[in-house]
Amino acid sequence: MERRNFIKTTVGALPLLSFFPADLSGIVRETQPDAIEKRALGRTGEKLSIIGFGGIVVMDATPEQASRRVSEAIDYGINYFDVAPSYGDAEIKLGPALEPYRKNIFLACKTTERTKEGARRELEQSLKRMRTDHFDLYQLHAVTTVHDVARIFDMSGAMETLLEARDEGKVRFLGFSAHSVEAAMALMERFDFETILFPVSSSSWHAGNFGPQVLDMAHKKGMGILALKAMAKGPWPENATNKLAKCWYEPFTDPEEALMGLRFTLSHPVTAAIPPGNEDLFRLALKLSAKIKPLDLHEVEEIKMKTLTLKPLFSYPMA
Repeated sequence: MERRNFIKTTVGALPLLSFFPADLSGIVRETQPDAIEKRALGRTGEKLSIIGFGGIVVMDATPEQASRRVSEAIDYGINYFDVAPSYGDAEIKLGPALEPYRKNIFLACKTTERTKEGARRELEQSLKRMRTDHFDLYQLHAVTTVHDVARIFDMSGAMETLLEARDEGKVRFLGFSAHSVEAAMALMERFDFETILFPVSSSSWHAGNFGPQVLDMAHKKGMGILALKAMAKGPWPENATNKLAKCWYEPFTDPEEALMGLRFTLSHPVTAAIPPGNEDLFRLALKLSAKIKPLDLHEVEEIKMKTLTLKPLFSYPMA
């Protein structure tokens, strides 16, 4: 029998910021020797690998390359895959590559549409492209302003499609991704979503005051927290000439810095982090996954001092 170590703690006993970095109170963790850690996704009953596969990894890839990248991720124990129609041809490439593994993975998709009609159109298109009859998680994508939130919840807004799709069995859980504190807080106040996908990076957290408020509220609501930008250093310098493909921000490319970025994010009650869509950086995250462990207090202070000097990718309040 495989040995499993389950770490269980109570939910909501303390505000999130009081137990950062290593308590991870309120989240179930499952570890096995020589295997990637899995964590509970809020109240869904699902456990996901702490590293997720973002669909951009296969954007512009050949079918053969897409299949190899998916197969490699599966071999590492990745069971969480996330895609969106706004990721170029990612759905078209990821659908066939994932088809042999569909029943054993957690598949998330998103819509940037804000109307009921538009969201329905994207949902049906995504289901067809991904060769599946349902998504495990369907998310409102890239919500940035409170105006976006108002449109989503307006009469004939996108939220109507999400609720109908859940009733129809085409989606299991509902969530959102947001790129501002203001939008994330407004969405959580309007509806009991099961998940949130949000940037959680050391520089934005410390230098931009971006993230603590959102994670605190999401944790108190018992939501599954999924993270973007764990390996983000900050905006590309204006004179940068060596920008990496599929990276609109400057990522940590040094393995030690990338590992510390992942460890910072996953030292919070975060279920999983999605690395950059650049295939080389994603592969780096896979190789580092076995080394991810909560930060100690010395490392917390070291990261804080270092990242306070960086320009954050996101800030609160928005300029």
